[in-house]
Amino acid sequence: MKFFVDTAEIADIAEMADLGLCDGVTTNPSLIHKSGRDFLEVIAEIAGMVEGPVSAEVVAEDHAAQMREADKLLTLGDNIAIKCPLTLDGLKTTKALAGNGVAVNVTLCFSANQALLAAKAGAAFISPFVGRHDDIGYDGMNLINDIRIIYDNYGFETEILVASVRHPIHILESAKIAADIVTAPAKVLKALASHPLTDKGLAAFTADWAKTGQSIV
Repeated sequence: MKFFVDTAEIADIAEMADLGLCDGVTTNPSLIHKSGRDFLEVIAEIAGMVEGPVSAEVVAEDHAAQMREADKLLTLGDNIAIKCPLTLDGLKTTKALAGNGVAVNVTLCFSANQALLAAKAGAAFISPFVGRHDDIGYDGMNLINDIRIIYDNYGFETEILVASVRHPIHILESAKIAADIVTAPAKVLKALASHPLTDKGLAAFTADWAKTGQSIV
């Protein structure tokens, strides 16, 4: 499974890269707003930091304007993936870009039917939002399972990029379903390493080692 960092914060990306936990980066207008930085500037900086894909989202709603925005975003780095909304215009843009060899991340997916359309349009990635599904009383992981079954049935190459990840259980369940990628904030990715028994065991080892009076170096 690949880990993407869902952020526009440069420090978080650098930290995750040092840990080997940054196979790519996803951004969205809300994350850019939270960063307080210029959109084009921060995307270009992120693209220069990582080797994997960096998702940059078009904000126009109609196809023609989305294409113009995509053309601009693609100048920011060789690893830019254009993020398009799962609308009819977004699917039209996805088909056009994919036909030109551009990686497209289709976002705001909330149904397996939508995921099927994105794959048909040639999306490189589909981003189903599991946390937002949970928020309204649905099990977001059922959506991931449905998409996995459909994509495997027909051999679609679109990668399932699990988004709106809120906690480590989302990542665990995604891995069990064989989702290709999860994108999550740095704090959620770091939480994967946490376990009280690890902390307890390390404390015991440290105490016993101190009692030996020895030093490795």
